[in-house]
Amino acid sequence: MNYGDLLEVRELTGSGINQHNNKVFRTKDVHGKWVMVTIDSGDCNEACRLKLYFMRQIRLIQNTEQHRVERLWLIDDNVTVAGDLIEEYEGTLFINAEESELLDQIGTAEERRKHIYLIDPMGNLMMRFPEEVDPRKMSSDIKHLLDVSQIER
Repeated sequence: MNYGDLLEVRELTGSGINQHNNKVFRTKDVHGKWVMVTIDSGDCNEACRLKLYFMRQIRLIQNTEQHRVERLWLIDDNVTVAGDLIEEYEGTLFINAEESELLDQIGTAEERRKHIYLIDPMGNLMMRFPEEVDPRKMSSDIKHLLDVSQIER
């Protein structure tokens, strides 16, 4: 049994602008990795910060397999992220996606900010975790996927 909700598997396509270096980000840039995705405003309220925290901690818990997990924040209003967040969540991809087709492929506008999503190493959106996520259960799902996955980068 998995904790996250399985979604209809579909390839996630599109691009955005990386806030770190102003380069174009394409979903193919993270192919080969499992990607935890959060969608929120660059202003990042308390719920947003909690999702970022969980994503960071869940990646760290994967220990020697953490290099196979990426963290992606799709910023849906293109607000520049505060410097303290950039430092605290170093390694997270901060992507401006306000007018990107990426957002249109991930749930409805009302539900996008409520969940953490998972993209498989082939670039398919495939899972969504509950709004009130239990990080232990989420970590267990990701550990299981890493164990059974034959794809390594």
